[in-house]
Amino acid sequence: MTTLTINNKKYDLDLKGHEILLEVLRNNLGFTGTKTACEESECGTCCVNIGGKSILSCITLACDVADKAITTIEGLADGEKLHPVQQAYIDHGAVQCGFCIPGLIMSSKALLEKNPEPTREEIDYALDGNLCRCAGYLKIYEAVIHAGKEMKQLAGTNKN
Repeated sequence: MTTLTINNKKYDLDLKGHEILLEVLRNNLGFTGTKTACEESECGTCCVNIGGKSILSCITLACDVADKAITTIEGLADGEKLHPVQQAYIDHGAVQCGFCIPGLIMSSKALLEKNPEPTREEIDYALDGNLCRCAGYLKIYEAVIHAGKEMKQLAGTNKN
């Protein structure tokens, strides 16, 4: 029996040891916000956050992350209230077809948790493994910068 902690909830799974995290999330647990595309670590659509880092779930064995907290796109919102990164992507028109957006949002969130005021180069580096074929990267950059400001402001209010 393997226990995975996903979006702050524990799931006991009978895994054989060779299952890819992406497959377990989508097929076993119904977390379909994490997308399947290249399955070769080339596009970033399958990114989830583990330990504050954006990781590619298509090349990660589920059993290798059994002792870590996994966050999927479904775990970002607080009820009906979207996470600042999700809201910024919508507000700045950084979504078109939406297929790549969950991975981009997860990578953006990982960056902004470490650095809420990234430079353009830091955003480039953090999103380097994520491909978007239709939204246009300028709107994505704007969304990341805006979300960083929101997250910094929220962090400041939570300290008081």
